Amino acid sequence: MSDQAAGHDEPHGGALGTRLNWLRAAVLGANDGIVSTAGIVVGVAGATDDRSTLLTAGLAGLLAGSMSMAAGEYVSVSTQRDSEKAALALERRELREQPDAELTELTDLLAERGLSREVAREAAEQLTERDALRAHARVELGIDPDELTNPWHAAWASFVAFTAGALLPLLAIVLPPADWRLWVTVVSVLAALALTGWSSARLGSAKARPAVLRNMGGGALAMAVTYGAGALLGAVGV
Repeated sequence: MSDQAAGHDEPHGGALGTRLNWLRAAVLGANDGIVSTAGIVVGVAGATDDRSTLLTAGLAGLLAGSMSMAAGEYVSVSTQRDSEKAALALERRELREQPDAELTELTDLLAERGLSREVAREAAEQLTERDALRAHARVELGIDPDELTNPWHAAWASFVAFTAGALLPLLAIVLPPADWRLWVTVVSVLAALALTGWSSARLGSAKARPAVLRNMGGGALAMAVTYGAGALLGAVGV
């Protein structure tokens, strides 16, 4: 093996795409935890500096948000999994009842991807002989029968990611002295949002600067609005 070939160790395949999707979901989940919890605790801080009140509000937001994320992800991914299983069942039936038509369909799909008709036909025949359902699932449906989406994994990952993100503003608002709480929280949250913005941009092979600025700007706006609302309510004695 040449040095050039040996050095070309670029990962390929569906497993890479799956890992990137999980990483992206984890980053976005953490980002949601940071912003939503920061908005809650900063809003409450605008009305009161009582540590127990801030802790109660932050914990309530953390638990409600993480459970909501987990439940929503579970329902969403369960629906996706049901759709994948239904599509595979239909494909299995069509392969059993109309094998010739399915072979022609697979040939057409491969030809649409740039293969000559003759090569597409030969490839379709070989793939069908090896595993017809897997071939149609991947080429026609874009599904890997061995790696169907798992709703429990998705729910757990969302719960953990949101909780990890939410812990930062919660700890930042309750641990420092009263005079420092707000600014420590704001700075910590903006720094964390810069990191998640940079991470999401890197995972998507996009420019980091716009993603970071959008993330920080959205978080700053959320904290400013909730703090203003909290301060107003606190001023009128609500």
